[in-house]
Amino acid sequence: MSAIDDRPVKEPGPDHPITIEPAGERITVAVDDITVADSSRALTLHEAGYAPVHYFPPEDVNFALLEPTDHTSWCPYKGEADYHSIPAGGERSTNAAWRYREAFPAVAAIAGYVAFYRDRVDISG
Repeated sequence: MSAIDDRPVKEPGPDHPITIEPAGERITVAVDDITVADSSRALTLHEAGYAPVHYFPPEDVNFALLEPTDHTSWCPYKGEADYHSIPAGGERSTNAAWRYREAFPAVAAIAGYVAFYRDRVDISG
């Protein structure tokens, strides 16, 4: 068994609720006035005590403006995320975007969708 198989996997529940719903409005992400993502189909994930996070369909993200990095993270409720930086944003936008390519079943709606750290980009909507 590899190390990845030893990581904990948890199900959302009353002690750690996670809900996903349509954002219900057009959401844009920009860096230095350059639009990186623009969608009326974004999903909003609400998780326990965390701030809501918008997840964008990959078709609504300009991947030409993103640069993959070697950074990854693990969430026991969602899975393993890979990251992208946005070179136009300089240091501020290092590892600014992430996605769960194979999100766990409880959050399958966000699989492949891209999210952005609010403090590393400008989000409006």
